[in-house]
Amino acid sequence: MRLDGHLRFDNYIVGSANRLAAAAARAVADAPGTVYNPLFIYSASGLGKTHLAAAIGWQVSQRQPDAMVDYVTVDEFVEQLHVAISTGQAEAFRQNYARMDILLLDDVQFLTGRRETQGELLRLFNQMQDAGRQVVMTSDRPPSEIPDVDKRLVSRLSGGLIVDIGSPDFETKVAILRSKCAEREVHFDADVLEEVARLEFASVRELQGALNRLVAVAALGDEPVIAGTVRRLLGARPGTPRHNTVATAAGDGEFLSFVADVSAAVASTVEEWKARLSEAVTTWGERGYRTTVLERALALPRSPDVDGLLATFEGAVSHLQRLEEAAATIDQSTRGLGVFRDPEGVAAAEAFLERVQAAGAPLPRPSSDYARDRFAVSASNQLAVRAADAVVGEPGRRFNPLFIHGPSGVGKTHLLHAIGLGLQQSGEERRLVACVSAPSFVDDLIAALQMGTLDVWRARYRALDALLIDDVHFVAGKERTQEELFHIFNALVAQGKQLVFASDRPPRELDELADRLRTRFEGGLVAQLHPPDRALRAELYRRAFAHSGSSVAAEVVTYLADRAVASVREILGTANRLMTAAEVAGVSLGVSLARTELEGGVSPAVAPTHVAGVADAFFLDDEKIIWDWPDVGGRAIEELR
Repeated sequence: MRLDGHLRFDNYIVGSANRLAAAAARAVADAPGTVYNPLFIYSASGLGKTHLAAAIGWQVSQRQPDAMVDYVTVDEFVEQLHVAISTGQAEAFRQNYARMDILLLDDVQFLTGRRETQGELLRLFNQMQDAGRQVVMTSDRPPSEIPDVDKRLVSRLSGGLIVDIGSPDFETKVAILRSKCAEREVHFDADVLEEVARLEFASVRELQGALNRLVAVAALGDEPVIAGTVRRLLGARPGTPRHNTVATAAGDGEFLSFVADVSAAVASTVEEWKARLSEAVTTWGERGYRTTVLERALALPRSPDVDGLLATFEGAVSHLQRLEEAAATIDQSTRGLGVFRDPEGVAAAEAFLERVQAAGAPLPRPSSDYARDRFAVSASNQLAVRAADAVVGEPGRRFNPLFIHGPSGVGKTHLLHAIGLGLQQSGEERRLVACVSAPSFVDDLIAALQMGTLDVWRARYRALDALLIDDVHFVAGKERTQEELFHIFNALVAQGKQLVFASDRPPRELDELADRLRTRFEGGLVAQLHPPDRALRAELYRRAFAHSGSSVAAEVVTYLADRAVASVREILGTANRLMTAAEVAGVSLGVSLARTELEGGVSPAVAPTHVAGVADAFFLDDEKIIWDWPDVGGRAIEELR
């Protein structure tokens, strides 16, 4: 995570449920490595673990600019470890982390079953603590409840201070709401915020999402946001309060530590060939290339063929650069990957390029068929539309993420693509925007797993300026997809990138969706698209008839607008059905024909003749009349019924 100052102690609201955790975090930030080492913070998702850990890192980096601070999730740590092992840079990986002054490790619960990673962390923790360096960890459960973890590591995790964060009480929620309002320069009456605080929320993210919704409603200006309307505007929020207990510290949690001073003697003279190799090691190392082969040559007792060695090394680097450029032309996110930085691993880089070429199709972009100016607005959808316009105006800052939900056919996909087009085209720079359906997202992940290109897959998504996912309800129940989406979500939000999701249900109704994703979806703004109201129905019927070039009387539109429909698709289907019926009958579309077609019966304009006053049972059967028509237009009428 980029420690950019958004998550600080001065904007972290302290209450009874988080007082101990906040005090411990401040103590660690004031004297890293001397008290509570390691500090282990746990809580359910969305209650402020990440905020506290990031605040520690931010305060230390401000007070000690030279301090080396790193914030990394367990999954990112595992990914880096695997890359280091596959490229032969495991020792460099260990040394890099061992020299950190503060290591902030998030999502420690994902250590389950990862024995190799557990061994590396145990070694790293021992090194850092022996050197007086600080370790801070966060998890959704205490160390003793993380399954399948080495007992030695559990003991190490428990050796400092373990604190939990509970759900905020009423007073804390009010304070959080006031703080967020002040940050965003919005104002609500005190009784409005107090009414919000009386509702039950599983996390601070949900609380913030509720505030975002009130801000969006207030921006519309259709009705004042007062205490009496809060519950209606936010809707019923099922759930029970969570009760967490504070774990006690194992021991007093204080460690006496020291940093050893190391002095090195530098030789007064250096042989010329060693000087050349040392200069090459420094030069290429600074450019990010692995210089192990040169370092091995430096350790030789006699001078090797330095000219030949350097020529071979530089030739390998040039080849790697060409391979990297070839990969970058397919996918810019591959630029700078470690596989292109090992002159002894040219074969691995070539194989990687082949996989990129096989799996490097660009992510789908927003479709120009769904322009914003073609999206009709009325009271039934204006909250979502205003939020969409705000996102385009200030991407990554207003309503991030934006979660749009509604039944099928009400315009979610249209609005999603319209947002994508707006984000892609606004501003001086053209943004990299992907608009993908959840089933395609899942299929893309499966293909990456099959082809061994998971690193490329992740890099493609994390390089985006905006990610929009349609039908996101399809990720429910897919554990690996949710895990990858969780990390992509965190990576993009940390960079200030915009996320937008569309679903047929709100987050709280998505069964089999992980709580950590649910709380993040609800942490922005959840906006609903309702079935078209009368004004929207009238506008859509007018547009449909005008688009086809049909001249239809105003009373026809009035009659149709008075008929309730479930979706925009139903309106378009009805319009096409009526225009086809009028064309087949050879008459203008009027209210009489529309009523006959939609409410049943046979239109006089197309009624068959009677023989001797008795209807022919064969020729006057409704189904037979429809299906015996030879033209496709006639059949379409029946299919649209």
